[in-house]
Amino acid sequence: MAIEKVLYTAKTHTTGGRDGAARSSDGRLDIKLSSPGSAAPGTNPEQLFAAGWSACFMGAMNHVARQMKVALPPDAAVDAEVDLGTTGGGYLLQARLNISLPGLDPKVAQGIVDAAHQTCPYSKATHGNIDVTTRVV
Repeated sequence: MAIEKVLYTAKTHTTGGRDGAARSSDGRLDIKLSSPGSAAPGTNPEQLFAAGWSACFMGAMNHVARQMKVALPPDAAVDAEVDLGTTGGGYLLQARLNISLPGLDPKVAQGIVDAAHQTCPYSKATHGNIDVTTRVV
């Protein structure tokens, strides 16, 4: 499906790959990168992906909850876990989104999570490409 109207374009410049640095065009992001599990300073692409996805998923849940006329609890949270692994000599990702919606009826919470997973652009991008589990905790 093609985008009809671009709302925002993120621009970054990365050098050195997993052991380099990345900077956004507006300078608001300026980070060192390091390989997962290393003692080197910096973060890794999997952590960045998990942070971006969980933030986007929270936004999708807020959108869905407003449509359903449900107030999300102020301590709602998404804990994203992104695994980097191998299979057949290649690298793959898999992910788990553990969602906390304390105080909401479990069926309502699950409905919000299911609808958000269909709405969130990160979830759409990964659908059918990597194994993803969403779980209300």
